[in-house]
Parts: sequence; C-alpha cells; structure tokens
Amino acid sequence: MINFENVSKVFQKNGELFPAVESFSLSIARGEFCAIVGPSGCGKSTLLNLVSGLARPTKGTVTYQGQPITSVLTDVGYITQKDNLLPWRTVEGNIWLPLEIRGDRARDRNQTVRRLVELVGLKGFEKHFPRELSGGMRKRVALARTLAYDPKVLLMDEPFGALDAQLKMVMQRELLKIWEATRKTVIFITHDLSEAITLADRAVVMTSRPGRVKGVTIINLPRPRDVFQVRFQANFGTLFQSTWSLLEEDVLKGEQI
Repeated sequence: MINFENVSKVFQKNGELFPAVESFSLSIARGEFCAIVGPSGCGKSTLLNLVSGLARPTKGTVTYQGQPITSVLTDVGYITQKDNLLPWRTVEGNIWLPLEIRGDRARDRNQTVRRLVELVGLKGFEKHFPRELSGGMRKRVALARTLAYDPKVLLMDEPFGALDAQLKMVMQRELLKIWEATRKTVIFITHDLSEAITLADRAVVMTSRPGRVKGVTIINLPRPRDVFQVRFQANFGTLFQSTWSLLEEDVLKGEQI
C-alpha cells in the first residue's frame, strides 16, 4: 500500500545541508500495523511527512497504492504527540470538525460522532471541553476526530509519549481495539521498544541520522493481544532483545556525542 524506494531527504538551513534520511527503502502492506523505532533525530517523523505529502523526497520515490505521492494525501489521518484540540469546542465539536470541513449533513455528522464517542469510550463526555478532560481522554478525542473522516492510513507520531505508564497502556489497549475493528494501515513512530512489540506486526529499526533501515523484527505474537499481559508471554523478551540489539549501537553512539 505504501512504498519507500531508495528515498533520501535533505533539509537546508542557513546554507548548510542536513540529511534526514538516506537510501531508505520499505514496503508496508494494506492493513499492516508497522512500528518504526530509532534514535532521536533519525528522520522518523520525516517519513510520516513524506507519506502525508507534507514533504517531498530529495531523491527516490514514495508511492501510495502504486502512485507517486505528489501532493497532500487526504487518505491519511495524522496524529502527533500533541492532541491539538480546539479549546473552545466540546468533545463532539472537536470530532465534528473534519466532517464540517467535508460538508457532511448535520444528521450524518451526529450519527458518526455518536458512534465514535462510544468507540473510544467517551460516552457521557460529549459536552465537555478539553480543559475538563484528563490527558488520556484528550488523546481519545484526537483519535476519534482523526477516525471521523475514515482515513485509510493512520500516521501516528509518538501519540502516547507524553502519557504516564498506566495511561499509555490504556491508550494502547484502545488503539488495538480500534485497529482490530477497522484494520486500517498504521505507521506508528515510537521510542518505546515494549510499545512497538506490544502493538505492531513489524518493528522497523532505523540507524542514527541520516536514517536508514538497520533491520526489521517480525512480531509473531498472537492476536488479539492483551496489552496488560503480552509482556509475560515467553517470546516477548526474545523479541525485545533482538530489536534492542539492532538499535543499541546507534543509541549508545548518540549518547557519546
């Protein structure tokens, strides 16, 4: 569904060139949950910008369903570390937003919002404003708003990174429930190896900048997965160790700089 073919991206600032990713090749199948991990600054977020059409590769091609991405791709939903909710809108008002922009009828809009509010576990909070919600609840609103216009691909840039450990696991559980129900294609950026192994079908490990594919760990844990119990499965530790062995050299090299 998504293919990076020998992709490089170079940024320029004050006359100096900064290579973000270099000779990056990766194919992601329809319905796959793909996690991408790597050292800070290795170009993970740049990959999402290339898929969304917010950036163009300096070299190589990025294709979606066999066609080069040459403009903003409206088939994707992009979830960042910040929830970016509109503070003057309620929960339902925030979820309405993409439907209003698309021009959906009010009746259809209301039906979609009711369904999504139940899907993300926020029934009873429809009239609450963001300031009245916990961090985890705000993340649920952001997820529901992204799902509202039914994108085929979810791009997720460390969406749970700012949450505490308990809330992070709750949100992981909610995300897996939604993914199991919809089977959307997901590209999930994270620094957390346990999170990658818990959620993904594959964990793609990147080198330090400029980012390349260092290796891939196939996450062969059975689904559906219980995020609270999966860490106790016999081969979870083996998967963690094999992924860390790919990442360790670049992470430690960065610490020494």
